[in-house]
Amino acid sequence: MAILIFILGLVIGSFLNVCIFRIPKNKNIVSGTSHCPHCHTGLEPLDLIPVLSFLLLRGKCRYCNELIRLRYPLVELLTGFVFLIAFLTVDFRFLLIKYLIILSLLIVITMIDLELQLIPDSLVISLLGWSILWQIFLPEQTWWQAVLGAVIGGGLLLAIAILSKGGMGGGDIKLMFAAGFSLGQLGTLLALFIAFVTGGLVGAVLLATGRKTKKTPIPFGPFLALGITLSSLWGHQIIGFYLNFLK
Repeated sequence: MAILIFILGLVIGSFLNVCIFRIPKNKNIVSGTSHCPHCHTGLEPLDLIPVLSFLLLRGKCRYCNELIRLRYPLVELLTGFVFLIAFLTVDFRFLLIKYLIILSLLIVITMIDLELQLIPDSLVISLLGWSILWQIFLPEQTWWQAVLGAVIGGGLLLAIAILSKGGMGGGDIKLMFAAGFSLGQLGTLLALFIAFVTGGLVGAVLLATGRKTKKTPIPFGPFLALGITLSSLWGHQIIGFYLNFLK
């Protein structure tokens, strides 16, 4: 079963690449055939096998010989491993569907934010709508916890944005509001803590190595996505470990 989940992740990852490419351009992600972004030639089924096609084609388009972006197989592999980890954590239960969709949305958000420093509203709305749907039919927490998580997630980042006069993007605020509804108050605080710690560490390394300056903006969405992922899958264990440590 684990192998099948991993293969499913590879296939979904291929679709996520379509989303990453089309959503910022406001293009339909369902209709229309995939094509080479360089020569615009329509791709055949053999060109679309996750990871394998990239390897067989040696990273080049078979029609124009232009390089295929490494992002495509990396997103497919990332999605495969994320799906596998979610399966091993949640097990093969109906609830697994909830987290596979959330994690897929976070992968798309991460990649778009890394490339364009943008978190599309459509993805945030999808995350919030999906969380509300599960809260209605298969809740893992009370409505009070869900609403409080959303208020904390969006409110804290909004306060930072106001106090820093733009130091936090609107997309980040909306993302944490939506994710907070799924995580609840404690899960949201944990996700934010992870995001700020990892973001701070990466930012310090980039500054120390000269790859970024203090005036160079660094996308915060990927760090939020990491925090949300860890909090979603292992939040209870991490919080429980911390509380036991304090005793």
